Amino acid sequence: MTDDLTQPPRSGPPASGGFDFNHPTIISLCYLSSLVLGFTGIVGIVLAYVWRDQAQGWEQSHFTYLIRTFWIGLIGSIISFVLMFVLIGILTWLAVAIWVVVRSVMSLVKAQKQEPMPDPETLLF
Repeated sequence: MTDDLTQPPRSGPPASGGFDFNHPTIISLCYLSSLVLGFTGIVGIVLAYVWRDQAQGWEQSHFTYLIRTFWIGLIGSIISFVLMFVLIGILTWLAVAIWVVVRSVMSLVKAQKQEPMPDPETLLF
């Protein structure tokens, strides 16, 4: 019987029905849970910066995409907060939240397939 710690890390997508907790997936889940918990987005951005230097292949585009998602989402949230005083901030905050969810889910789906993000520098999706 062999010890699991001596086995080399597997590559390729997860087995059928499995969920691969790779680095971009963990960061995307942090961003999604931050809409409920609030603080996990900060955990996600710290992990993105720490793991970015170790990224190889398809993961590199995800880190660029997810780091941009955090900072643009934060700026959008701050602007929405300021605009709450003129009541349009509620709508802009909702738009920013939807934007972060869509980008996080897109990264999550691509990370499960271990595919790079097509255009990590884009502002859109």
